[in-house]
Amino acid sequence: MGFFVCVDLFTFIATVVVVTASGALAPGPLFFTNITHGAKSGAKSGLIFSVGHTIVEFSLVMVLAFGLLTVAHEPMIKLIAGVTGGVALLVFGVLQIRGSFTLKSGAEQRESKSGTASRNPLLLGLLFTGLNPYFILWWLFAGLPLIQEALAFASLGGVVLMYVAHIWMDYAWLTATAHLAKKGINLIGTKGYRILIIVFGVALIFFGLYFLASPFVVTSP
Repeated sequence: MGFFVCVDLFTFIATVVVVTASGALAPGPLFFTNITHGAKSGAKSGLIFSVGHTIVEFSLVMVLAFGLLTVAHEPMIKLIAGVTGGVALLVFGVLQIRGSFTLKSGAEQRESKSGTASRNPLLLGLLFTGLNPYFILWWLFAGLPLIQEALAFASLGGVVLMYVAHIWMDYAWLTATAHLAKKGINLIGTKGYRILIIVFGVALIFFGLYFLASPFVVTSP
C-alpha cells in the first residue's frame, strides 16, 4: 500500500493534478517572464516556454524515477519519502499562501522584466526551469512521494502517466496567460488569482499532513 490509496486510474490522476497544480500555477521567474514575452508574441511564446520547461522537468523526473526504481517498495524508503515529502509540501504550502499576498500586478511584472536579455523563449524556458531552486527542491522532496507512488502504480509507465497528468497544466497555463497578456488582460494581482493560489497552498498543506501521517498509519499493527 502506498502513501495514498490509488483505487483506480482516475484517483491516481486526480491526486497528481491536485498536488502538482500549485507548482504549475504558482508565480515564479518562468511565469513572469512568460507574461513579458506573451505581451508581445502571444500564445506562441507561451507554447515555446512550455517546451523548454518540459525538457528540463521531464529529464529531472525520469532521473529521480530511475534512482527509485529498485528501492521504491522498501519500507524505509517509503518512510523517508513520506516524511520528507510531507514536510516539503507543508513548507511550500505555507510559502505559497504567504507569497499570494505580495503578488505584483501584471503591469508591474512586465515593467520589471522588460530588461530580459534573451528574446529566445525556448532558451528562457530551459534557464528559468533548470536554475529555479524552488522548482528543483519541489521535485526532489515534495514530488518524491508522487514519483514513488507512480512507480508502484505502473513502474516507469506510471511515471510517464503521472507526468502527462501534470504537464498539460503547464502548457495550458503558460499558453493561456501569454495569450491574455497580449490581449491586455491582467491576471496577476487580481483577487481571483490570489484566492486560487491560496486554495492550492491549502491543498499542499493537506497533502503534506497526509503524507506525513500515512507511513505511520500503514505500518501500525
